Amino acid sequence: MVKYYCCAGMLKSSWDQVCVAFWQRYPNPYSNHVLTEDIIFREVTPTNCLVSRRLLTKTSRAPRWMEPYLPKQMSSSAYIIEDSIVDPQKRTMTTLTWNISHARLMSVEERCKYYINPENGSCTEIKREAWISTTIYGLSRAVQEFGLRRFKNSVTKTMKGFEYVLAKMHGETPSRTLTETATERARETALAAKEKAKDLASQAQKKQYV
Repeated sequence: MVKYYCCAGMLKSSWDQVCVAFWQRYPNPYSNHVLTEDIIFREVTPTNCLVSRRLLTKTSRAPRWMEPYLPKQMSSSAYIIEDSIVDPQKRTMTTLTWNISHARLMSVEERCKYYINPENGSCTEIKREAWISTTIYGLSRAVQEFGLRRFKNSVTKTMKGFEYVLAKMHGETPSRTLTETATERARETALAAKEKAKDLASQAQKKQYV
């Protein structure tokens, strides 16, 4: 069973600027979880499309209930493959990303298409699709819901990171506000507390049937 999710977004910058920012978006204050980015393959096709493949290394804290299924050294990091095609004639950029770490437990595939807003040529539209699946029998719904929550949170950070990089390209000096930083930390603390509560509840339930 695969869970499908689709959403749209818009960046108030031209398609050309967004394409440039795409290759410069790391690091930014919203991507501290991205540790490394390495180009594996890159070529220009006969139709002048730029085709690239990159390997991204990210920190990725697994929920407590999933940690027993993971090797100790893999429970806090993840490797992502990112394929991209930039078509200067059609003025589109298409990316496809998927995880190669923990893929048997949870696989997340994302497809994004960047194109010029048909009503405003100075803005760029983004269509984002995701497919979340798992092979864990009996926990598929929990895993998929966890994956969807994490994906939505990642999309928010990705858009903010894009806006940050684009602002710098436009000669502005963007910065994260103290309120924004505090809010994000509070949200992360709340999520961690929620996962811990679920873990304790699960342990208590097991003891009840022992």
